[in-house]
Amino acid sequence: MLDLTDNKGRKDIKSMTLEEVTEEMAALGEKPFRAKQIYDWIHVKLAGSFDGMSSLSKELRQKLKDNYSLTCLSITEERISQVDGTRKYLFCLEDGNIIESVWMQYHHGNSVCISSQVGCRMGCRFCASTLDGLERNLRPSEMLDQIYRIQAHTGQRVSNVVVMGSGEPFDNYDNVIRFLRLISHEKGLNISQRNLTVSTCGIVPGILQFAQEGLAVTLALSLHAPNDEVRKTLMPIANRYKLKDVLEACHYYYEKTGRRLTFEYSLVQGVNDNLDEARALSRLIKDQHGHVNLIPVNPIKERDYVQSGRKAIADFKDLLEKNGINVTIRREMGRDIGGACGQLRKSYMEKGAE
Repeated sequence: MLDLTDNKGRKDIKSMTLEEVTEEMAALGEKPFRAKQIYDWIHVKLAGSFDGMSSLSKELRQKLKDNYSLTCLSITEERISQVDGTRKYLFCLEDGNIIESVWMQYHHGNSVCISSQVGCRMGCRFCASTLDGLERNLRPSEMLDQIYRIQAHTGQRVSNVVVMGSGEPFDNYDNVIRFLRLISHEKGLNISQRNLTVSTCGIVPGILQFAQEGLAVTLALSLHAPNDEVRKTLMPIANRYKLKDVLEACHYYYEKTGRRLTFEYSLVQGVNDNLDEARALSRLIKDQHGHVNLIPVNPIKERDYVQSGRKAIADFKDLLEKNGINVTIRREMGRDIGGACGQLRKSYMEKGAE
């Protein structure tokens, strides 16, 4: 059972389903249509406060303030890339914690990458999100409001969402599932589930459970190596779940949902970017239904990893394609503004500690 209360013990109305809001209004002696109005104010009009819900009576607005919290993140910092227009946001949560989100423009629409946790405990060695460990999970409302505030701030509709920022989604499973259902609800922002992506470092039980949810969401696996030995040097989770078991779970997800998978592969010079590893990767996923997303690693100062050279990246891609693997090289977005996961938050926290 989810805990739908904020850090002050108030009921978190933005994390509730329409049915739950209807039940709450009945308990307050209000008619069912009031619940639909409130849900519309929260998830369509993106109201930042109960006072802003102008079609509700003052009495009802006061009841809402007395009984519920309405999560509304405040923008602490916004950086806009001079290269590609990518926007990176730092949001302050009600308890003072800081999270980050990224807004990216593509020809197919605007995409937002959100965080699912404050920090992360997975320990992937190329990621800044995990350097200070896990602070806490985000509630559905705190995931939703990253999108809502960005859409309200930019004045442009968000059409794609990736849960690929700070945090491991399956380490916050129930909250993430509820978020996915709320963001795709027809009475809410109604973003197509086919335009939602959840990225995992490979928590096998989470993948298997996710396959049973009846969602049409894209699953992205942070693969980053073609064998357990190299993967263990990059990702501590590989010590718990063997690649064989992770890929079996991914195949099960495809069979249950029909959704092709994305295999994320960060290229690190001298670690996982040679052609032998490209051949091994081809063999590993040749029977999987998905494509490889090659990511030139975004260096962070706490690690000595170096981005692979352009020729190495091109050769790696060519070899995969010759072996029949569908592959793309991810466009580097927002590199001039600390675009990689956790970088901006980390620098902000360090400044605050000085």
